[in-house]
Amino acid sequence: MNDMKNTNASGTMVKLSVMMFLQFFIWGAWFVSIGVYLGQGVKYNEGFGTAYSVGPIAAMISPLFLGLFADRFFPTQIVLGVCHIVGAVLLWFVPWSITQEMNGEGQTFFWLLLSYMLLYMPTLGLTNTLVMRNIEHSEKQFPIIRVFGTVGWIVAGLILGTYLKADKTVLPFQVAAGASLTLGLFSMMLPHTEPPLKGKKISAGEALGFGALGMLRDWKFLVFAVASMLICMPLQAYYAYTANFMAEAGFESPTGTMTWGQISEIVFMLIIPFLFRRLGVKWMLTIGMACWVLRYGLFAMGAPESVKWMILFGVLLHGICYDFFFVTGQIYTDQKAPKEMRGQAQGLLVVLTQGVGMFVGAKINKFYQEGIVVNRDEGVSNLTAWADFWGIPAAIAGGILVAFFILFRDERKDV
Repeated sequence: MNDMKNTNASGTMVKLSVMMFLQFFIWGAWFVSIGVYLGQGVKYNEGFGTAYSVGPIAAMISPLFLGLFADRFFPTQIVLGVCHIVGAVLLWFVPWSITQEMNGEGQTFFWLLLSYMLLYMPTLGLTNTLVMRNIEHSEKQFPIIRVFGTVGWIVAGLILGTYLKADKTVLPFQVAAGASLTLGLFSMMLPHTEPPLKGKKISAGEALGFGALGMLRDWKFLVFAVASMLICMPLQAYYAYTANFMAEAGFESPTGTMTWGQISEIVFMLIIPFLFRRLGVKWMLTIGMACWVLRYGLFAMGAPESVKWMILFGVLLHGICYDFFFVTGQIYTDQKAPKEMRGQAQGLLVVLTQGVGMFVGAKINKFYQEGIVVNRDEGVSNLTAWADFWGIPAAIAGGILVAFFILFRDERKDV
């Protein structure tokens, strides 16, 4: 009997790991290369604003609503599958929409990509919910499953970027669409995860996906949620500007070099189960944020003289920065949320981080990047300007770190 139980548990772990691999393979396949495709493939630089703004917009709109569907109306794996199947069709036509918009056919690209992201962003929370509800020890098993998502992102970049060199073509969109369809169909074979509140009466607020907002009445979760949102503002600077900064600092392959950040993510994600119970939530989150300050500080110090080891070490810190804060945060959210509201709770986290935090961060970082780097004073070198720029996210992350450490109270029963 125990052997059969262990076999079923192992089979579930394998299925959930494949799901997580495909989830991030899809995103990594097209998101990394879309800037190259727009700038060098079709030479439509006007599309950059759309490419990097619709994700945060979508993240603010749809995750709570679809989390409600998974909590109350339909099995989680069905909601996930439908999102990816419909999303596959939309993603396939994204290159066509770019051409249409270039030919003056309205904002075709904006609306099609926004429609796709409205379906994709909720799946970040839904996959977390599926994993959490089908494993016994989230702090031990979730990082092991989640690491396959990072592997998927890396594999997509290596195949399409490094091996096929398809960044300037439509192939990344086509491959991502095929992977999305595959995951949509595969989702139907994932563990059946019934909505915990199916058939129960709901209020108007819950119908709109606002039920998880009640968790913010808990002081510790409120501090954690606000810190998660705020820390994504300096995070956006890393994703948006590091590759350009590294190119000007003399790195031959900035995109390839940044892959080491994802590799370090794998390493640190695998050691989270050993550290989670020993350090507790507060210290895991604090260490993660402290490494954000250190990373941007290294960028700032290494920029003027192009000190490559400082910049590379800053990239390698990405594993601690991301895993210790975001993966720990996802586990903490699952443990704090009532069983009937875990889908909406993960959706709320996506709204605050990938939505509000990234959106506001994009606006702030663009303002400072243009003012400090693009429109720098005469006589100021580009690398010196970059040093001044990186000092800003370092200061923001440092302020958030201090406030979080003072205000957050970690009780061992929370872990």
